[in-house]
Amino acid sequence: MNSPSSWHRTALDRIPGGRDGRRMLVVSIIDKIGTGLWAGCTALYFTYVSGMSLGQVGLLMTVSGGVGVAGAPLAGLLADRFPLVRVIAATQLMRGLGLLALLTTDHVLLLTLYSALGALPDRAGSVLIKLYAARQAGAERVRYQAIQRTTVNIGWSLGGLGAAAALATGSTRAYTWLLVGNVLSYLVIAVLTLRCAEPPAPSRVAATGEDGPRDKPASPWRDRTFLGYTATDAALFLDDTILQVAIPLWIVHATDAPVGLAPLLLVLNTVLVVLFQVPLARFGATTPAARRLLVPLSGLFALGTLALAASAAGGPALAVTALVVAVVALTFAEIIHATSAWELSVALAPAEAQGAYLGVHGLAQSTQRFAGPLLVTGVMTAGPLAWPLLGLALVGAGAAQHRLIRDRVAPPAEPSLSVAKVTVSEH
Repeated sequence: MNSPSSWHRTALDRIPGGRDGRRMLVVSIIDKIGTGLWAGCTALYFTYVSGMSLGQVGLLMTVSGGVGVAGAPLAGLLADRFPLVRVIAATQLMRGLGLLALLTTDHVLLLTLYSALGALPDRAGSVLIKLYAARQAGAERVRYQAIQRTTVNIGWSLGGLGAAAALATGSTRAYTWLLVGNVLSYLVIAVLTLRCAEPPAPSRVAATGEDGPRDKPASPWRDRTFLGYTATDAALFLDDTILQVAIPLWIVHATDAPVGLAPLLLVLNTVLVVLFQVPLARFGATTPAARRLLVPLSGLFALGTLALAASAAGGPALAVTALVVAVVALTFAEIIHATSAWELSVALAPAEAQGAYLGVHGLAQSTQRFAGPLLVTGVMTAGPLAWPLLGLALVGAGAAQHRLIRDRVAPPAEPSLSVAKVTVSEH
């Protein structure tokens, strides 16, 4: 019979990426605990501590979101030119400094400037972690990303609970302490990140037989297929805004469901991601498999949006049932799309420009976060029948992406197309 310690070692050994990969997972969970402390009270801090009006807070967040869009491609370019671990640590310190600067002023323009500057490294984070997974975990990058996303959700939950406990005191000083807690988390993870070894970068690739890398544009901005893939992926990332923004507002303004259902549905979303992200990752472990996931993804979007329309048909029982169905469908859409996007965004990128390509792909999520709330607000204003129309548009985006990348996705001899068998790092 295996001892608890041997079982523990076996479980750790199943995590791709070795010791440094596991250390970066610890970085992710600490990062999201800190972010969870601050994210839920950001608008409240600017309102109660900085004394900003609702319109000023809205403008600040809009400007920050717009500036932050540039963070992903900028991070990708830097990661192709400098050691990845140092770039990740630098962005973590910049995020901390951007937050710390908020404590120095109550001036609206300065707060907007500091928030915008902090948004650049903040939006860069997911791109850099994806690039780290591609280099450190190699062919098992999809499984690694699934485990990483699970730890992220756990971290968010722990941070959110901490924030709720702090805000329950009713003191405005709690907002400041939550901000400081997030700053301290950035210092801790920067130290831990710098203890990680630099992963092998595919700067020079030695081809091995027929499966060597194909000629592709060195710049993603000249790669029409990749730009089209990124544009359609921006639409498919809309599940995030529907779940986080639209559904709570829809409950209040269009259904007979109790208002208290909104946080319970967010908990349901988190629990489902934690339970199913890793097990379902195996269905996107190869590039052709990741492309095939776009078919059930479209079906889940259609089901989720139809359920949202049905939730406004009348009566609390129907509303609650339909909303639960919508959240379950859209959560599995979120899980499947994340799995597909992890593999396809890396597989479509030439090894020598992986950072630049993933940086451009990062625009998909950043753009959706910026424009998504405006879109779903318009859908809600148009009424229940607008939800199925949005669902059809998302089905169209999935079908377009499925066809667009067809010629770039061939059945592999190995589990991965985008990580060559032999790589020589220039770092």
